[in-house]
Amino acid sequence: MRVYEILAKKRDGASLNFDEINFLVQNFVAGSIYDYQMSAFLMAAYIQGLDENEVISLTRSMVSSGDQLDLSEIPGVKVDKHSTGGVGDKTTLVLAPLVASAGVPVAKMSGRCLGHTGGTLDKLEAIPGFRVNLSPTDFIAQVKKIGVAVVSASEQIVPADKMIYALRDVTATICSIPLIASSIVSKKIAGGADRILFDVKCGSGAFLKGLDEARRLTMLMTEVVETMGKSSVSVISNMDQPLGFAVGNALEVAEAIETLKGEGPADLEELCLILGVHMLLLSDRASSFPEGKDILQQAILSGQALAKFEEFVAAQGGNPGCIDSPKILPQAQFVSEYKAKESGYIGFIDAEKIGCAAIELGAGRLTKEDKPDLAAGVILAHKVGDYVNEGDKLVEIHTNGADSVTQTEELLNKAFSFSRAKPKPQPLVWDVIQWGVSHDKCNDDH
Repeated sequence: MRVYEILAKKRDGASLNFDEINFLVQNFVAGSIYDYQMSAFLMAAYIQGLDENEVISLTRSMVSSGDQLDLSEIPGVKVDKHSTGGVGDKTTLVLAPLVASAGVPVAKMSGRCLGHTGGTLDKLEAIPGFRVNLSPTDFIAQVKKIGVAVVSASEQIVPADKMIYALRDVTATICSIPLIASSIVSKKIAGGADRILFDVKCGSGAFLKGLDEARRLTMLMTEVVETMGKSSVSVISNMDQPLGFAVGNALEVAEAIETLKGEGPADLEELCLILGVHMLLLSDRASSFPEGKDILQQAILSGQALAKFEEFVAAQGGNPGCIDSPKILPQAQFVSEYKAKESGYIGFIDAEKIGCAAIELGAGRLTKEDKPDLAAGVILAHKVGDYVNEGDKLVEIHTNGADSVTQTEELLNKAFSFSRAKPKPQPLVWDVIQWGVSHDKCNDDH
């Protein structure tokens, strides 16, 4: 088998079989196929596309490029959750302990932020002492003991994805639905969970801007997961404005804690309940949506979910004192207000610009080598549909570098749109897709 012939075949639009794709992937990881050759394949795949069988083959090969976790010694049905990323998306911080408190084991590997969306690991590391690097043995032992762990994936988990993603990042091939699907699913399969929930973000603050492409990705991931012997549900959620009010690592941890207390933003709590119920349904912990919602709401009201969060934080070396004393979390040296430039209803908040504003303050990273300022970020004072008067506070800015505020305000100037009439509310969830069947949320009773 020759690399040249495989590349030419894909360049001309033909489909590759498993042996050809596996030859490329395994030899690339081994170092006998070079970056420029894999880059040529990625560009051909981007332009010509990959059919479903090719995506399945690529996913299988990527999974087999490294270690796979065996979670069988953990009792119960293990459900993993993956989000495609959004501004203010701190759902894992709420969901993991919430679902675990309802008796469903959550063994989750998460990632770091890159670009304008946040990373779960960075947020957790805002909790003093919190360790995201656990050995597989310790990871499994913790889930067996307390029902939940959230960690960084080891370098041995799907190394092909890490190497290929690095090339996609510099060859303008990130925006390929088939390549995205293989990347996401391979990591979830290698993670060892029995069933998977996908939260696919769609809107201005998401990687996927349009509903059609979000549905394409969702349907493809659902089919690939099913082919690989797993069950999944995908929720397409709205990211046309930040989720909740806080954007920035420590700020989002504080907001997640408030949500676990039952005092968080309405949209964040609602989405966490929707996602959590689907995790309960996947695990057979609940037999209907209303039953699952009642279980989770009771876990919050009783304090059971918050207690599980405290146990989870302590188990991974974090200081659970942040629950009652948020000032234990990193605090910004400078806090200022961005005020409304006009009166009216907030008609639109560009979530991507809000995310970029947080990055300007130091909250994120533009390269993998950057170290985020865990105290930096913004807190919205209002959401879409709220009426504000000129001069009202729109955003609270948190930074350790006062010189970044001017650029941040320029981004905020472009992030808000106002209207004389109150805008029509948009749904928080656009669609739910399970085993290849799409259920339009406009006609769904939950």
